[in-house]
Amino acid sequence: MYLAVKDVKPLNDYFLLLKFENEEEKLFDVKPYLDIGKFKELKDETLFKSVKICFDSIEWDNQLDLDPELLYQKSHNKT
Repeated sequence: MYLAVKDVKPLNDYFLLLKFENEEEKLFDVKPYLDIGKFKELKDETLFKSVKICFDSIEWDNQLDLDPELLYQKSHNKT
C-alpha cells in the first residue's frame, strides 16, 4: 500500500514540498533526475513549476509523472 499525494508545491532549487494523505509533509529533490530522459525538460523553471496533483500523485504539463510510492520513499522529512 502507498500513500497518496494530497498537495504539491514547487520550491526553489528543484525541490517539491509534498503533503501525503497521512498529513506528513516531505521534501523531494528533483535535481538527481534532471539529466534523465524526459526529466531534462523540467530544467525549464516554468515547466517545473507547472506541477500539480493528478489522481494520487503529481504530474507536470508535459505529462511527466512520478509514482507516489517513489515520492514517499525518496523524500525527506521537512525540516
